[in-house]
Amino acid sequence: MDTLPPGAWLPITFAVLMAVAMLLYAVLDGFDLGVGILLRGTDDEAMRDRMVASIGPFWDANETWLVLGVGLLLVAFPAAHGVILTALYIPVALMLMGLILRGVAFEFRAKAPVTQKPRWDVVFQGGSILAAFSQGWMLGSYILGFAEGWLAFGFAMLTGIFTVSAYALIGACWLVWRGEGPLQLLAATWARRALYISWAGVLAVSAATPIASPRIFERWFSMPDTLALAPIPLATGALFLLLHIFLRRFPRADNSLDWVPFAATAAIFVLCFQGLAYSFWPYVVPEKLTIFQAASAPESLVIILVGALAVLPMIGLYTFFIWRIFGGKAKELRYY
Repeated sequence: MDTLPPGAWLPITFAVLMAVAMLLYAVLDGFDLGVGILLRGTDDEAMRDRMVASIGPFWDANETWLVLGVGLLLVAFPAAHGVILTALYIPVALMLMGLILRGVAFEFRAKAPVTQKPRWDVVFQGGSILAAFSQGWMLGSYILGFAEGWLAFGFAMLTGIFTVSAYALIGACWLVWRGEGPLQLLAATWARRALYISWAGVLAVSAATPIASPRIFERWFSMPDTLALAPIPLATGALFLLLHIFLRRFPRADNSLDWVPFAATAAIFVLCFQGLAYSFWPYVVPEKLTIFQAASAPESLVIILVGALAVLPMIGLYTFFIWRIFGGKAKELRYY
């Protein structure tokens, strides 16, 4: 789109806000979904408690970004909201079911007798896998423009598996950062296993996106755009290589760099998101609706923007406060 319509700054502003909310959700809720996915990777109940303790103060706040992102889609781009949620009805329903199961299991495992805790661990892990897989299913369907047929369905299922692996990777890197001793060593092993599947997932999505759309293919593979965009795949590959090297060097005598795997994985998420955003701009429904066509009336957007600008700092400050208070290595799990 060469020229922008009058008042284009409002849809662009909401598109940016929605994108930031969904990116923060993928990174922040991604690591606690990943911890849930990995929860039953050990039979040590004390280690499982430490894993849950590492995400306990964060997971409620992390899911707020999903609510914000979907809320902005509903109020700012109602036409797109209807199309997207109609096309993704089944995976959205499954995702909500998974998130509900996680919430219930998180609370019940705290009150259940010791003999029943393993059952709630199964539910917590199952809900985490279901939520992560459903989000990958939605991503795969979105990339192919909600195409129908067995090939499109198979790609969506494959993207679901890759998303589970990506969340397991960032969850394991979170435990490398926040864990100690045997838990940290086990988390490094989990991260190495998830790393290569996630790498394959990035390659598969990167290949499928331009194949699915001649317009996207043209954007990525026409000169001089190709040269300008080269830093995105190069930086992503470099970060995967950094993770490969760093995760092989545990145990470490110095814990001051334990944050590096998590930061590198979060940066990979950001770069992948940046690539997808560039590919689909300015469409909110691939090849069908742009953000300008799907946007609410300017008068409505102004009112909504006032509310969004009031809410966003509150969520940001609360998130910063939680990270500030509960920083450092995970402590023993306690319920009062």
